[in-house]
Amino acid sequence: MLDIQSQLFINGEFVNSTGGETLTTINPANGEEIMTVHVATSADVDKAVSAAAEALKSWMFTNGEYRRDLLLKLADLIEANGERLAEIESLDNGKPRAFAAMADIPLTVRTYRYFAGLADKLEGRHIPMPQGHFAVSRREAIGVVGQIIPWNFPLMMQAWKLAPALAAGCTVVMKTSEKTPLTGLMVASLIRDAGFPPGVVNILTGAGDVGEMITRHMGIQKVAFTGSSLNGTKVIKAAAESNLKKVTLELGGKSALIVCKDADIDQAIFASQMGLFLNSGQCCCASSRILVAEEIYHQFCEKAKAMAESIHLCDPSLPACQQGPQVDRLQFDRVLGYIKKGKEEGATLLCGGEKALDKGFFIKPTIFAQVSDDMCIAREEIFGPVMQILTPFKSLDEAVARANSSEF
Repeated sequence: MLDIQSQLFINGEFVNSTGGETLTTINPANGEEIMTVHVATSADVDKAVSAAAEALKSWMFTNGEYRRDLLLKLADLIEANGERLAEIESLDNGKPRAFAAMADIPLTVRTYRYFAGLADKLEGRHIPMPQGHFAVSRREAIGVVGQIIPWNFPLMMQAWKLAPALAAGCTVVMKTSEKTPLTGLMVASLIRDAGFPPGVVNILTGAGDVGEMITRHMGIQKVAFTGSSLNGTKVIKAAAESNLKKVTLELGGKSALIVCKDADIDQAIFASQMGLFLNSGQCCCASSRILVAEEIYHQFCEKAKAMAESIHLCDPSLPACQQGPQVDRLQFDRVLGYIKKGKEEGATLLCGGEKALDKGFFIKPTIFAQVSDDMCIAREEIFGPVMQILTPFKSLDEAVARANSSEF
């Protein structure tokens, strides 16, 4: 059985933190401790970057077929250990275990296989020049890449970061989320088992200060970050203040879904609920702003309420679970705070709006109707199971204009 790791993964080995500090990861379904993991220090970051820089000297010049085959081997190992990874992903994150097995694991495997297929196809260009001359360009690995991933889809986010960087010949220093570090460290074991050379992938655990160390490190040539817009601005600032390293950001949102008067109501209801309540609303592209034509507004609200009230919340390890808890107490309190604001602002609460179950950080699927565009719950990213059905629109032009009226 694939073990849960607690140490840092540096230069192909699991090692203790130089500072001896640990953090505890919590099961959000019951609030109980799962285990403790080591917290990286600046010395550990230095070690990881040094290992990645040394590995880069040979890794970036490997042929694409070699990198392809290693990524395919890793995909096979993740698939073979999918049941165990889904179990721990659910335990650490709170998402339904059945959903992790059905979606997170297969999509993670597909990501590694997709980029494996690109590893041997990184081609340059032949550029015609005057007087019969020509220029040739080729693509090279940018170098050591720092990667910081969030907690909502730990395995998938890790794959989205690792797979393209490794296919391109880069080496990596990655920080997992302090909220959900376990499956990321488990994949480190599989990376070693797949035969990746030491130092090509290094995985650290810790809070935001470890991410800042990575972002500011002079030995890192690029940083890739997924998380909140607020923290995205901090990443850009830190990268600029160090060595002007390149930055790629995937940040939050407040996505809109428009339901026209001739829509299939039942299909639209299903789409809106899947778009919002998926992963307990903890999704960057959650369709949290629903714009509905005035001709079908009341019908849509009634059906949306009925479907939301039918969602079953229970222990995420059970097959019957359709919605798990929020990832931790902080996120739980944050979402309940937004629900309180929605009530205070005068939105109509159709259902939910409160804690569910006796244990854990569960929140009932919540729907507000008659939400005006200037309300806080219509403007800010909630990142929880809270749907806003905005006031009805009269024309498609109006709907599009309102959908686009967002700082996101």
